[in-house]
Amino acid sequence: MSRRWRCLSLLKHLTSTTARNTSRPDLQTRSVTYMPRPGDGAPRPVTLIPGDGIGPLVTNAVEQVMEAMHAPVYFEKYEVHGDMKRVPEEVIESIRKNKVCLKGGLKTPVGGGVSSLNMQLRKELDLYASLVNCFNLPGLPTRHENVDIVVIRENTEGEYSGLEHEVVPGVVESLKVITKFCSERIAKYAFEYAYLNNRKKVTAVHKANIMKLADGLFLESCREVATKYPSIKYSEIIVDNCCMQLVSKPEQFDVMVTPNLYGNLVANTAAGIAGGTGVMPGGNVGADHAIFEQGASAGNVGKEKILEQKNANPVALLLSSAMMLRHLQFPSFADRLETAVKTVILESKYRTKDLGGTSTTQEVVDAVIANLD
Repeated sequence: MSRRWRCLSLLKHLTSTTARNTSRPDLQTRSVTYMPRPGDGAPRPVTLIPGDGIGPLVTNAVEQVMEAMHAPVYFEKYEVHGDMKRVPEEVIESIRKNKVCLKGGLKTPVGGGVSSLNMQLRKELDLYASLVNCFNLPGLPTRHENVDIVVIRENTEGEYSGLEHEVVPGVVESLKVITKFCSERIAKYAFEYAYLNNRKKVTAVHKANIMKLADGLFLESCREVATKYPSIKYSEIIVDNCCMQLVSKPEQFDVMVTPNLYGNLVANTAAGIAGGTGVMPGGNVGADHAIFEQGASAGNVGKEKILEQKNANPVALLLSSAMMLRHLQFPSFADRLETAVKTVILESKYRTKDLGGTSTTQEVVDAVIANLD
């Protein structure tokens, strides 16, 4: 185990020890204090891409809340739109420099010759892990309770490799690429995430009964990594059965690790079960860079009616920005933001249409700001 993970494990142990000791009166005044490195409190630059459709509306919501809570971040804003042929080079350079980006949705044209800018960003910056946290929010009624699923999806290959060509007129060949390197890398990330966040189980989602070589290699990699984490239970599930189990008994899942395409389907399904795409946070992370955005979009970007009525739900991106603050090692600001958002949901006075309310985006933002401690 590397020095970095030993340090994180020690910090996790110290934190849990402190929590246990709070029941003893003689220890209630003691606490483990986060000891920042010199300079960690300096404001951090973050690249901001408002994006298309409702993107500018919800990213503006984040800007307002960050300013109200005096969060130690400032934004470098760039205009990027889904119909561009490429992400502008200055945007890539800004993310490389700042290492962190907050992004609204980018509309990907269906068909035609325009490639997805989301895929370009992931490949250019090697953002190999997509993480979406799907969980029940207190006060938001759903069909299922006790849902707390983290979907970790390989982000750079699989069916999204972009390797397609027309063999002869009327016949198109699309290649699915699975490599040992990328499969091991995403499996390690999933198990490390589970270990550091006190999660109990990792489930690998696959279709190895049909794609025996490609998904077989993915499963083989997951099994090898699982042996190095004996304290975490490991299981496997075929993707079609996984979808059925998700809608019937989602509380059985904890951390799910998937190849690229399956992860997209599973994350959006889990988000719908837990409360909707408007409240689920997410991000894409690599060794050096991270982009935080709404965890599951499911077509929200292009809904013109939501944009006209200005009632897009900002909760997902607000919670994603809390993840960003924690990533930047500003945990107290992240906690304040999450608490304020969850309080607004619990009180149920201000909710957008997708959550059964009539509030506008701005009314929800104002309510969150009013609940900041």
